[in-house]
Amino acid sequence: MEVCLLAGKIMLANGGETYRVEDTMLRIAQSFHIGEAYSYVTPTGIFLTIQGKHQQKTKFIRIHLRSIDLNKVVLVNDISRKISSGMMTIDEAYESLCKIEQLKPLYPIWLQTLAAAISSGFFSLMFGGTWKDFFPALIVGGIGFIIFIFLHYIAKVKFFAEMATAFLIGLLLSVLYKFGFGAHLDKMIIGSIMPLVPGVLITNAVRDLIAGDLVSGLARGAEAFFTALAIGTGVAVILVLFR
Repeated sequence: MEVCLLAGKIMLANGGETYRVEDTMLRIAQSFHIGEAYSYVTPTGIFLTIQGKHQQKTKFIRIHLRSIDLNKVVLVNDISRKISSGMMTIDEAYESLCKIEQLKPLYPIWLQTLAAAISSGFFSLMFGGTWKDFFPALIVGGIGFIIFIFLHYIAKVKFFAEMATAFLIGLLLSVLYKFGFGAHLDKMIIGSIMPLVPGVLITNAVRDLIAGDLVSGLARGAEAFFTALAIGTGVAVILVLFR
């Protein structure tokens, strides 16, 4: 039970889809010859029931923090395959999962910031901007990503980091635009906020709905909607102030 729950917790907390989490937990239980196992997963919690010949045990764990680290999802999938093929014992599996849970993100913050900055510049071009818009979007996109990580760390209010970061991105770009940097303010803002857009949330929401996990799909969809709304609100305030 502990191995199944830990595997599910790592996957769910790092961007795994609901149906993948449930399937992985059940496969692990079956590989260790459990009589019957039932799992129910939502974006914020996992229920697992294991039924043997003479007893039944149910356990629930709460998921408080969620992020995107698909490397951990891949590593848990690899352990699940090794368990299914009989290449790993239950003690080895638990020890490996504990190590995966403690792993730092695959990509350091500076590399994530660099990727966000470069993508912001090219997004501004993709949405119809010019090379004059590229460099302001690149610089502000990188600064905005750093601000987002900082606010997400210190502020525990949901959607606050997204709204505040979008506001500051709009403010910085509006000031630069006033001083003659960039040709299209809207294209620069759109490019710079793209790293904040909840793409994985939207994708997982659709995949959960297609898989029949209606509660999880609607919950993820609502979270993605309110995240996008927070980003749009932050930008809208700046556009109103600087119009």
